Amino acid sequence: MGIPSAAGAIDAPTGADKIVFDVRAFGATGDGATLDSPAINRAIDAAAGGGGGTVYFRAGNYLCYSIHLKSKVAIYLDPGAAIVAADPASSATSDSSQRYDVAESNKPWEDYQDYGHNHWHNSLIWGEGLEGVSICGPGLIWGKGLSRGWGAGPKAEDLGVANKAIALKNCRNVLLRDFSILHGGHFGILATGVDNLTIDNLKIDTNRDGMDIDCCRNVRVSNCSVNSPWDDGICLKSSFALGYARATEMITISNCLVAGSYEEGALLDGTFKRFAADAKVPRTGRIKFGTESNGGFNNITVSNCVFDGCRGLAIESVDGAVIEDVSVTNVTMRDVVEAPIFLRLAARMRGPSGVPVGVLRRVLLSNITCSCAPGWRIGAILAGIPGHPIEDVKLSDIVIVHPGGGTKEDAQRELPEKEKDYPEPNMFGTTPAHGFFIRHARGVEMNGIKIEHANEDLRPAFVIEDVTGAEFGRIKAPLSAGVSTFALHRVRDFSVFRSKPVPDTEVAEAEKQEI
Repeated sequence: MGIPSAAGAIDAPTGADKIVFDVRAFGATGDGATLDSPAINRAIDAAAGGGGGTVYFRAGNYLCYSIHLKSKVAIYLDPGAAIVAADPASSATSDSSQRYDVAESNKPWEDYQDYGHNHWHNSLIWGEGLEGVSICGPGLIWGKGLSRGWGAGPKAEDLGVANKAIALKNCRNVLLRDFSILHGGHFGILATGVDNLTIDNLKIDTNRDGMDIDCCRNVRVSNCSVNSPWDDGICLKSSFALGYARATEMITISNCLVAGSYEEGALLDGTFKRFAADAKVPRTGRIKFGTESNGGFNNITVSNCVFDGCRGLAIESVDGAVIEDVSVTNVTMRDVVEAPIFLRLAARMRGPSGVPVGVLRRVLLSNITCSCAPGWRIGAILAGIPGHPIEDVKLSDIVIVHPGGGTKEDAQRELPEKEKDYPEPNMFGTTPAHGFFIRHARGVEMNGIKIEHANEDLRPAFVIEDVTGAEFGRIKAPLSAGVSTFALHRVRDFSVFRSKPVPDTEVAEAEKQEI
């Protein structure tokens, strides 16, 4: 790097043809005490005014309120460079540069998603309607003064408070690569209506959601590690925040870690210190589609991912979304706290009136291995609602190992529908099956499924209710005296073959039958 000129521009490294704008040449100090966001925004304006360029952060701690991204401008964080979210200023502050930007109105759509999804400007770093934006480099974004949206700390709804580390709306051609986020607030990254988005090699260690990808197209999330004990790690959504139902589609998530059992910061510092067993932490930390699900999810793959100390995979349509053409493969899960697999089609219907119940179909899950945490009582769940079945779901080559301990009373539980409720696996309580509870479905194929438990479990491995077309092959499940492998209730066109616990069996129709 050359020496900054008076204009703040320096020659780019050899072989590059861009101009680099050093934020220190615009007045930033990086001393961790002086407010640097006005200088940083001047540097970004200068880069944008010249047709684009790189805004460069050398090592230091840059205390900031809102930073405004611009088209064709790249942010580069050197090793040792940290953008630090300042504590919220007094709401009486009249100088907008001395506080976070005010949350813009999103009326009349604000009733259809929570507060965090309705606003973008009240963020540490934000951009709207931009093209060709990037944030790169091995530095850190520390949301120290951000609100997490609930609980202790700044209140997100207050003037001058921010609740997102990075927020992007209606942008295209965006690259986020190589940096880390610590304590990211409600969202480490919120991307809404962003097309051609690449998120690569990030480490996010945070107190709510890691990243939410909402109403986006052509997104690549790869090589990322997310520790988010209090909320979801990598979350796809299709809300009504843009004022219309827009699908999240053409998405790949690959080679990622999601976790929920490490103390905040323990991922980034490499200690991987786990919470105490009795800590009041939900250990969410998963990959999820939903809960906001107005526009739909389609043409999506999840592959080669690791879940650790968190909830399992969740795919949910509860607000009218069509979910179809989804493939999840090569996933390992350890210390899963509940429901390694949760597929839910329901009718919360938070959105404009008159929208029909959604669809969940053509989902393939394969090559998944899961070991469950102590105290686990909730098996995998595939559940539609009466009149709206999950359709054409295929699960293959799956191993689930759990601690067992289910009772005869658990096996007799009749689970409520709760079709209007917020969807979480624990909404039903302990499942009557220790393997899979499948209800309101059509066209379910399961092949190469192995279930093991460390202690005796008196629940059936599979409970199947109101299902048409259920085909099982190569099933391996433990045998306990007096306990069936399959419990069928209102089932048509059922078959099981080449399965050690039971003989080959075909059932044309059964009101109630155990096998």
